[in-house]
Amino acid sequence: MYDVDVVVLGAGPGGYVAAIRAAQLGLRTALIDKAEVGGVCLNCGCIPSKALIHAAHVLHQMQTASKMGIHATGVTLNLAETQTWKQGVIQRMVNGIMTLLKHHKVQLIKGTGTFSGPHSLQITTSEGSQTLSFGAAIVATGSSSIAIPSLQGPDILSSTEALELQTIPEHFAVVGGGYIGLEIGGFLQQMGSQVTVVEMLDKLLPAMDPDCVRVVERQLKKQGTQILTQTKALGYEKGYLQVETPQGLQAIRADKVLVAVGRRPNTRNLGLENAGVAVQDNGLIATDLQMRTPVPHIYAIGDIVAGPMLAHKASREGIIAAEAIAGKPAARDFKVIPAVMFTDPELASVGMTEAEAKAAGYTVKTSRFPFAALGKAVASNAPEGLVKVIANADNGLILGVHMVGAEVSNLIAEAALAIEMGAVAQDLALTVHAHPTLAEALMEACEGVYGHAIHAIN
Repeated sequence: MYDVDVVVLGAGPGGYVAAIRAAQLGLRTALIDKAEVGGVCLNCGCIPSKALIHAAHVLHQMQTASKMGIHATGVTLNLAETQTWKQGVIQRMVNGIMTLLKHHKVQLIKGTGTFSGPHSLQITTSEGSQTLSFGAAIVATGSSSIAIPSLQGPDILSSTEALELQTIPEHFAVVGGGYIGLEIGGFLQQMGSQVTVVEMLDKLLPAMDPDCVRVVERQLKKQGTQILTQTKALGYEKGYLQVETPQGLQAIRADKVLVAVGRRPNTRNLGLENAGVAVQDNGLIATDLQMRTPVPHIYAIGDIVAGPMLAHKASREGIIAAEAIAGKPAARDFKVIPAVMFTDPELASVGMTEAEAKAAGYTVKTSRFPFAALGKAVASNAPEGLVKVIANADNGLILGVHMVGAEVSNLIAEAALAIEMGAVAQDLALTVHAHPTLAEALMEACEGVYGHAIHAIN
């Protein structure tokens, strides 16, 4: 009846995962995107930024290793060569996804898809135009950087352009104190830029736990980053960013300026109205727990639906949508979505903050364990950080876990699993953790909920 059972519009971390899962379930599947598979995350976001962050960390560690008796001389950075290495990382991952799509017999179409009806897409490729009919559709078109009208020109960069720099700017400004700005600004500071972060609010990363944010902010300043909060960017002219601070107008030296003030969903120019799918005023599409829009056979996932714009959220929602189309009992029933920021040190969070738990009516018990008391962290020359556990004081139920420090991007998985399982702090406190490891910090923080932490004053 249709050309394909399922068509997926957008080949990012939500779309390509949805396409593979649909194909695994025996559905004839087509995947459409005008760019490389992997979307923003793989090609100009998550993966390339982490490659450059890793390179910056290696450089920084070599430059600061003298306290360990390692005296490195003649260490230099050639960013163009680093970019070549980064591009190799991306290509390796793209090739891997292409192999998976081919193995699962997903029809990959490189082009732009626009809905021409409830069960049809008009696809424009380099070779012309074609119509594709489908039984079900998954819209996974992601999001794009928000621009500031007063900041335009060749020296004003989006995150995509900032990740393609071939030389290190002597002076670099970041407009926006969120995770994208702090990650990019942080690695450029370590690579030799003088970085200034401009944030309109009174603090960085306002949605994150303030105790953890303070550690990140302290380290940024220690490495030389200038941070201006309650400051508005007004314009850019002749190498200077004009800003309005609480003390008045200032001109900040900046050879390049990164605008990282958020992202907006890509729901325009898709022809969704032709399929009967409504877009809300905020650009998002309403869905049920199976990612189904009000048009029953059309689904939406990732950055274009409610929730944080995170790749792992999109991937999980893609699997849910594919399984729902196949008639499986899948639903968006997860309790929490972890968030990770690859600043230096890393920051990770899952579940409620202390303020959110109190606002929800819980009587809260909090416990903190510092990395400075953790043998593995001190031995690794990474004593900055802490693990903070938010628990229900009545029964010890873990409500949230917030971490800052080395490798917390990996440590947060245990905390996410604990909350999903409905664990109490005692469950983790009684779980024997290997020594010496960074994971012991979560165990000790959970022991601290009951006043039993051994290596910290309760």
